[in-house]
Amino acid sequence: MGLMDSQVLVALALSLVGGMSTSIGALLVVVNPTPNLKKLGLLQLSFVGVTLSISYAKGFAAGLMLSISFFDLAHNSINSIGFLKGNLWFFAGVIFFAIIANFIPEPTLAPISNKGNKKNGDEGGKDIMKKHRRQVLFSGIITAVGISLHNFPEGMAVFLGSIKGLRVGVNLALAIALHNIPEGVAVALPVYFATQSKWQAFKLATLSGLAEPLGVIIVAYLFPSSLNPEILEGLLGSVGGVMAFLTLHEMLPLAFDYAGQKQAVKAVFVGMAFMSARLIFS
Repeated sequence: MGLMDSQVLVALALSLVGGMSTSIGALLVVVNPTPNLKKLGLLQLSFVGVTLSISYAKGFAAGLMLSISFFDLAHNSINSIGFLKGNLWFFAGVIFFAIIANFIPEPTLAPISNKGNKKNGDEGGKDIMKKHRRQVLFSGIITAVGISLHNFPEGMAVFLGSIKGLRVGVNLALAIALHNIPEGVAVALPVYFATQSKWQAFKLATLSGLAEPLGVIIVAYLFPSSLNPEILEGLLGSVGGVMAFLTLHEMLPLAFDYAGQKQAVKAVFVGMAFMSARLIFS
């Protein structure tokens, strides 16, 4: 087995850690009894509590990601290929992910309404229930598609980081894994309600996470083992831009919304300090 083959296998394993975290979020959903229309709203509220605790982890993961982006990937890229080229690659990554983000639906849980559930008789209630199920199922599918698009460049980032070194790949994979758990909840909960099937909910959430190792496979195919070292450093600088945009655009706002600004900022700096310590002593 060649060096490139072993790097691909390592990157696949790491991307599976990050991508399959959506399955952990799905498991949090399917261990509950199948919700009816009333219970779905209550279950959504209960997952706000879960998201609250996860949001502290998101703040911590955001700190990890920012530290990796600026102190490791972008820093090394600038040192290797120069200030101008390093910055051009970095902001190319920012622009690339900003364009992708415009086409990614937000992974939110569908709002639930009980209006008219009993007022229009049994037939009317059944029609309303069917309508709600269709709406909620559609929201779950759209969210799954959006998360799949979102996970694809994350897989590419893990692969390129793994080429640079195992430490970079592991750090990226762990930070992404923390980020992906609530996304599994956002996919599985509406699908579970709409289909009444634990398997369908778990399957769709898991499939959305599999876009991450798919990103590894495709980028490994696109970039041969003879990749120019300067291009590799530039691509890693772009990964830094992607990770920085992901952190500031998605992870920090969610942490602020649920954990509060003060707690989220504390978690970010704890994450940055932790990652800086790892970079120093690794």
